[in-house]
Amino acid sequence: MTATNFVTSLDDGELRCLIESRLAGTTPDAGTRPERLAGMAPELTAKFRHLLPVEPMPAAVLMPLVDRPEGLTVLLTQRASHLRHHGGQISFPGGRLEPGDPGPLEAALRETEEEIGLERRFVRPIGYLQDHLVITGYRVTPVIAFVDPGFALRLDTREVDATFEVPLRHVLDVANHQARERKLGEVTITVYDIPYRDYKIWGATAGMLITLFRQLAGLEDP
Repeated sequence: MTATNFVTSLDDGELRCLIESRLAGTTPDAGTRPERLAGMAPELTAKFRHLLPVEPMPAAVLMPLVDRPEGLTVLLTQRASHLRHHGGQISFPGGRLEPGDPGPLEAALRETEEEIGLERRFVRPIGYLQDHLVITGYRVTPVIAFVDPGFALRLDTREVDATFEVPLRHVLDVANHQARERKLGEVTITVYDIPYRDYKIWGATAGMLITLFRQLAGLEDP
């Protein structure tokens, strides 16, 4: 069995344990790990680092893994269509760190409550992915958390049009990682989209999910 199909072969309990073990002890980067652009490898990211600000704006997102009886799902948002940047795009709840935020975890929880009304009492943080750079000039820390069912969402329609859940197994199945080429500067790179029903998960959101997959599959260190 290959590393890539090992993850989806696990039962629900084994998958939960794998996520917890692979993310155990992870902390926000604070510049201690190599940066990633759209989930690409750090060594490739270094080739495009000059396209971004020297000091990107710190931000954080919550990657909510809803612990449903039928299996883990990923809770995602569809950004409001009227937004100037990335209107209608699929994303995680989150935003920039504010002066009152002690760190990425508090920023992600605060922004999630503000955007979709997910109360933090339902959220069980378990770890962090490496920081991901985005072209708009942010350095984003993904905070991974299990979310207990029973929550009720209240969307801020100024920022979010809708939310939906996608089975985590769908996200982790390499058959659903659709490669496409994208030009950055003078170089063509391969990025991945993850389609689900009428949605297309792409950009930094897909990149973070691919990073999670690679860590769970043991293809790289947390």
